[in-house]
Amino acid sequence: MPFTQLGLSAELLRAVSEEGYSKPTPIQQQAIPVVLEGRDILAGAQTGTGKTASFTLPTLQRLMETPINSGRQRVVRALVLTPTRELAAQVHDSVRTYGRHLPLRSAVIFGGVSMVPQFRALRNGVDIVVATPGRLLDHLRQQTLDISQVEVFVLDEADRMLDMGFIRDIRQIMNMLPRARQNLLFSATITEEIKGLSAQLLHNPALVEVARQNQAADTVSQRVYAVEKDRKRELLSHLVGTGNWQQVLVFVRTKHGADRLANQLIRDGIESASLHGDKSQGARTRALADFKSGKVAVLVATDIAARGLDIDQLPHVVNFELPNVPEDYVHRIGRTGRAGANGEALSLVAQDEAKLLGAIEKVLKRDIPRATEPGFEPNFVLRSQPGYKAPHRGDGGHNRPAKANVRHAGNHGDPARRSARGRSSGDQRGNARAGRNS
Repeated sequence: MPFTQLGLSAELLRAVSEEGYSKPTPIQQQAIPVVLEGRDILAGAQTGTGKTASFTLPTLQRLMETPINSGRQRVVRALVLTPTRELAAQVHDSVRTYGRHLPLRSAVIFGGVSMVPQFRALRNGVDIVVATPGRLLDHLRQQTLDISQVEVFVLDEADRMLDMGFIRDIRQIMNMLPRARQNLLFSATITEEIKGLSAQLLHNPALVEVARQNQAADTVSQRVYAVEKDRKRELLSHLVGTGNWQQVLVFVRTKHGADRLANQLIRDGIESASLHGDKSQGARTRALADFKSGKVAVLVATDIAARGLDIDQLPHVVNFELPNVPEDYVHRIGRTGRAGANGEALSLVAQDEAKLLGAIEKVLKRDIPRATEPGFEPNFVLRSQPGYKAPHRGDGGHNRPAKANVRHAGNHGDPARRSARGRSSGDQRGNARAGRNS
């Protein structure tokens, strides 16, 4: 099904076409018509599935269905809440990209930066606000923002919001919204906690679920390097140096491990930076900007900190440590090989990670090609998992399109009827909580 059959306006279709897209992803195909109908929605979709466009496109169209009164001050009619500054910036970029041919104004507000430019943008009048919870509450307390006329409320990455301790902030914000509004809740996973939140937030919602991807794109070349644990860093430096790699995203399990590895690589003469939840907003922004610009060649990140990162044409992903959850492997390597571009995903695997590797290959239903680097041969062999050997030894994944399912999710109460004790919480505090889980 092409985008032209989803009911989007000519202006939005033009913007979509200018970005090079012709067919919607499964989540877009299922969610966009539901949102255009004005229904509440509970959507289960991971980063990288096209979920942002699945709510920005129909939200822009919904706002255009109500004529803008140029004779009065614009009011905020759409509010998007995100857990982090980085994700807020990315969502706002999506709003501006797809709304470039529409007479709508938007602003992004988050902590860690001066409020003055945000004051100015809000004072000039905006239709759409993308925000993090803590900074949004700061503006509401100072009465520099009014959300009493919001028509569409979006909660993005709701599961991460809960993990970061924003639940009371969210409830406080919900109580300031008008009762008559459309609610869109997006979450990578639909847990019991998310179901509980949806019961407070959503009214008679449609449930849209996109099956979790357990396969990598065919454009991603995968390899496993068996290596002694105490030589992993040395091998990584060797591969980056001899291959003249300019942009490498390296995954580790812990915050401390990210800092330690980045510092070791710097001592090896490789420009590197770490990214995790305990980093300040300014440090995280600088690290990401330096990585995108090429000033930093290696970005060492935890899974939680890297979630939501959008880096075009990323050529290399390295699993310095395998993830404890097998499905996270697919999510990690999905950072490369996007939009038809070729990418390379390497895993440095020690002997004590053999079981983790086996679990990953079981999920993939294939074995990952093994490799050794001369001078780094280990004293062990990583064997393939019986019954899950690939039909060939090619590097590409065997990707099958994700399937989306829409069904009635039941009648949930209106949040305005529920009370919640508000609390003061800045974005920095929420990020610190996230760091403990990184």
